Amino acid sequence: MSQQQHGWPVPQPPRKRTSVGKVVGIGCGGAVGLLVVLGVAGALVGGGGGGDEAGGSASVSPGAVRTGTDAKAEAEKTEASEGKVVTFKVWGTAPAGALGPVDITYGSDSDNRQGRFRNGEFSATLPFDKDTLYYTVTAQLQGSGDIECSVTVEGHAEKGHAAGGYNICHAQANSGVFGGWD
Repeated sequence: MSQQQHGWPVPQPPRKRTSVGKVVGIGCGGAVGLLVVLGVAGALVGGGGGGDEAGGSASVSPGAVRTGTDAKAEAEKTEASEGKVVTFKVWGTAPAGALGPVDITYGSDSDNRQGRFRNGEFSATLPFDKDTLYYTVTAQLQGSGDIECSVTVEGHAEKGHAAGGYNICHAQANSGVFGGWD
């Protein structure tokens, strides 16, 4: 009895693809075309050739003084964060181990530093940068002890705790999507 008498479909052999090279070629061309379109759109939005006010063209070399929009954005960033600091703290009891009492690392998404735990405490500050995604402090015990840690950004504090062994105290303040700190 054949399969068609029972109403079952007869499986068809897979089709052979003969245009694989063409699809890849079009895909690459499409990607290049997309990059060209994005570049042109970026130039139009950004003002194009970057000329000076007299209508001529200007080029900016690395380390040169910025003018116009770049200088204004940089001034706003400096003005907004001028005088503000981020505070990192670790405190508690921790007897010295092979590496000292506590191994401390603090900083931001783009800057990590080492700290020293002295007389049961550590404290440091860094200048506030409004473009930073997060500020963090970690403190690892070197055998035993009981410590707490905190990071404070614009009045918002995050805290952590560790006790015993080689446990790690961790506190991190994250920049919120709509401003502020989480």
